[in-house]
Amino acid sequence: MHEGFDLFVAERLDRLLRYATALTCDPHLAQDIVQEVLLRAQPRWARIGSMRSPELYVRRMVTNEYLSWRRRRAAKEISSEHHTLNAIAAPTGDVAAEHAERAAMRARIAMLPRKQRAAILLRYYEDRTDAEIAEVLGCGTGTVRSHLSRALSTLRATGYAESTAKEAWA
Repeated sequence: MHEGFDLFVAERLDRLLRYATALTCDPHLAQDIVQEVLLRAQPRWARIGSMRSPELYVRRMVTNEYLSWRRRRAAKEISSEHHTLNAIAAPTGDVAAEHAERAAMRARIAMLPRKQRAAILLRYYEDRTDAEIAEVLGCGTGTVRSHLSRALSTLRATGYAESTAKEAWA
């Protein structure tokens, strides 16, 4: 039983941490969330490991932990730190300009409501379908499309295109 869990963690821990970091905008909070989720998943691994997509289920656990009320205060504090990134002027070099553009996009994504941020992250960072996003967020595909539409509208209003959302994590 633990061999399957250990293999899962060895193969997917980096991706889970990257996902949680992109979701929370804080690597320390991301580590806490992933650690908490894996501690809860380990004793249930016989059931989780036999599912059609254990990785998607664990990703849903990470997302739910992030969205939980216990994390709201931390998420608000993290998001407020990103306001200062909007005032930074873009450097003049090509590589530097691209980096600044990605950083600014991440800051704007961090300002989105949490479910919209999660939907954008799952679509453009994880390349998930509406059905997979709905499964992770625990809602219908119509709600997923609504979250994505509202998030993209907000991002467009700040001058960013849909293609830039994917490039934010490149």
